[in-house]
Amino acid sequence: MDISSIMASQLRSLQSTVQMTIMDKAMTSSASAAIEMLQSLPEASHPFKGSAIDIKA
Repeated sequence: MDISSIMASQLRSLQSTVQMTIMDKAMTSSASAAIEMLQSLPEASHPFKGSAIDIKA
């Protein structure tokens, strides 16, 4: 195996590692942003729980 093919193989491996790292960081930041957004939502009340409903047969 010559030096250029070894370097090309290592470059492909490095590119794959960098892409995976970038994707992992993007997913982590997206997940943390989604969690933060959900936690900032006001507490929703149930439309029927705790209220009286008249049911006529």
